[in-house]
Amino acid sequence: MAAAQHSAKAQHSAAGATRRSPLALAVLALLGYKPLHPYGVQRLLKEWGKENVVNVGQRASLYKTMERLTAAGLIAVRETERDQQYPERTVYELTDAGREAAQAWIDDIVRVPRPEYPEFPAALSFLMMLGPDAALAALRERREAVAKSLAEAKQGMADARQYGLPKVTLLDDEYLVAITEAELRWIEGVVRELEAGELTWSLEELQPFDDTDTDSDSDTGTGTSTGTGTDTAAAGG
Repeated sequence: MAAAQHSAKAQHSAAGATRRSPLALAVLALLGYKPLHPYGVQRLLKEWGKENVVNVGQRASLYKTMERLTAAGLIAVRETERDQQYPERTVYELTDAGREAAQAWIDDIVRVPRPEYPEFPAALSFLMMLGPDAALAALRERREAVAKSLAEAKQGMADARQYGLPKVTLLDDEYLVAITEAELRWIEGVVRELEAGELTWSLEELQPFDDTDTDSDSDTGTGTSTGTGTDTAAAGG
């Protein structure tokens, strides 16, 4: 009895220490649907259209993720399939600890917003390095790509609804369509401002805002600096 309790505590501890990721969550969710081998996980994610929210392009990443989940006791080997037409395949199944972990992850992710640090806003924060003309060209190209992605996403949702799929299975698609629509509207607005000359800049104009007067901060006793120099600029120098 004591040994069983110790094993359960160790498994729970390992589950809590396991680094979660969209791919790890997808593996747990699919194995909750049915036992699968790694190739089956990858194939099912693509068949269900989940490659838009989970990166399944690299098989090596999937294998590593499943190894981590196995070591943590969240999934377990069910059997090894042997077929003359295919290499030997290991089939995995979800454990009770894995089911609890998946439910806890989903609840926490849905409940608590967290910064995700996507690349696009990071690039926008330094867009001034391109200059207005180059920025306009880049945003025009992105506008076309986003518009195309939006049209494809809407068509995919329309096709899925024709199969009578429950709405809950399409929530991720609805969310992606909503944020893609919002991004497209924003890009179109910035493009219009750039085309009209309402939004423009030069490195010379930005230079005063790049000055960091740490000595001045030390003299005033604040000991802090914003790194923008906006207070000095606003005061006229």
